[in-house]
Amino acid sequence: MPGARPSFGVARPMKGGEAHRAPEPGGGEQFPPLPGESDASPSEAATPNKDDALTRLADRANAVHQNVEIGGFEASIHKIKEQVLPRLLERVDPEAAATLTKDELSEEFRPIIMEVLAELKVTLNRREQFALEKVLIDELLGFGPLEELLNDPDVSDIMVNGPEQTYVERKGKLQVAPIKFRDEQHLFQIAQRIVNQVGRRVDQTTPLADARLKDGSRVNVIVPPLSLRGTAISIRKFSEKPITIDMLRDFGSMSDKMATALKIAGACRMNIVISGGTGSGKTTMLNALSKMIDPGERVLTIEDAAELRLQQPHWLPLETRPPNLEGQGAITIGDLVKNALRMRPDRIILGEIRGAECFDLLAAMNTGHDGSMCTLHANSPRECLGRMENMILMGDIKIPKEAISRQIAESVDLIVQVKRLRDGSRRTTNVTEVIGMEGDVIVTQELFKFEYLDESEDGKILGEFRSSGLRPYTLEKARQFGFDQAYLEACL
Repeated sequence: MPGARPSFGVARPMKGGEAHRAPEPGGGEQFPPLPGESDASPSEAATPNKDDALTRLADRANAVHQNVEIGGFEASIHKIKEQVLPRLLERVDPEAAATLTKDELSEEFRPIIMEVLAELKVTLNRREQFALEKVLIDELLGFGPLEELLNDPDVSDIMVNGPEQTYVERKGKLQVAPIKFRDEQHLFQIAQRIVNQVGRRVDQTTPLADARLKDGSRVNVIVPPLSLRGTAISIRKFSEKPITIDMLRDFGSMSDKMATALKIAGACRMNIVISGGTGSGKTTMLNALSKMIDPGERVLTIEDAAELRLQQPHWLPLETRPPNLEGQGAITIGDLVKNALRMRPDRIILGEIRGAECFDLLAAMNTGHDGSMCTLHANSPRECLGRMENMILMGDIKIPKEAISRQIAESVDLIVQVKRLRDGSRRTTNVTEVIGMEGDVIVTQELFKFEYLDESEDGKILGEFRSSGLRPYTLEKARQFGFDQAYLEACL
């Protein structure tokens, strides 16, 4: 009608109970949704994520896992190797072969291999000949199928679960390796070859063994009857190139300020405990911190299986010894710590503390061996202190708990917490000072912390390293070495 008010929408009659109803998302029927505004309600928007999560759970529950079969070129080479190896061993003197290098052995073997192949009426091309030579020499002088994985720089862990299944870790993620052993006896022989190199033994009477390879890689072997799938070998490889704190910073493991603070802590002879879970990078961190030790200091390292590779000229590694077949002659970490105190060390470094030797290390830290370091398994700095108390109580030392706590508080200066996050990355999550005692509680102060923020689309964890901005309690130690100003600036 002329002069009537323009209609802006259709009025809707009110109904009982709907007067105070929340407005509909997107403006309801009266107002169209704004550009970029979602039409879906919050509950509907959340549904796809929920459905997606449930779908992933269902997929995992219904997944069928199959063993990876080795095929193609590798399978054919291994098949030929099984035929050639017995005939080759008939014509070779093993003692004479052991004196030659791999290159010399290749030259000697080449004509013999060709002769055996001619007998078997097998024709190979050049590539197959080289592959066969390598496999045979690895079998005779090296560690058989493991050689290929040991020479791969991307592999950081090797886990052999019996002759049929081997896993490797690449960039923090586990994956199946395309290798197999001939049978259980073949795998057991390789395990014996590894442990015999360092004077250890593994058999049914001593079914557990810790050893190391020539490059410093750590090896653990467990054999039947304890391992039900057959011989199991776990190898933790270490980088050939020494890792420094600057490299850890560049990898994103810590921030600039955190790296500076840790360098100063290593140089100023602070007593440091590195805490973390299995595979979190404790030994790597300890090796990196050792770079900051003054070259003029005498350093002793004590471990069950020597794997630390300090970057110092005056460094003496010591290693424990297991008992013999009669159960005698064992030398423990505690024995070596007591002996090390008589060897005029400036610093004592323990690869890992697991028991009552923790008390001996604390005694060393308090008797003029400032700058001593160790690693232990714990999930947080506070838990680390609790574990140290428990380790000392595990021994037969008759000391009240309060005295043990006081000894820890007086001895330890810094706890460095390292973690392996679920995306495979390793981060330094906490740097915490031990200040002293308040009543019967050890007081700590956090200098740096890694805070989780989000996760990227490709599964990478995003976060930032934050400084607490507190004045460090260990500033006095840094002042004695002339690093007080730099240390203060790094922590604030």
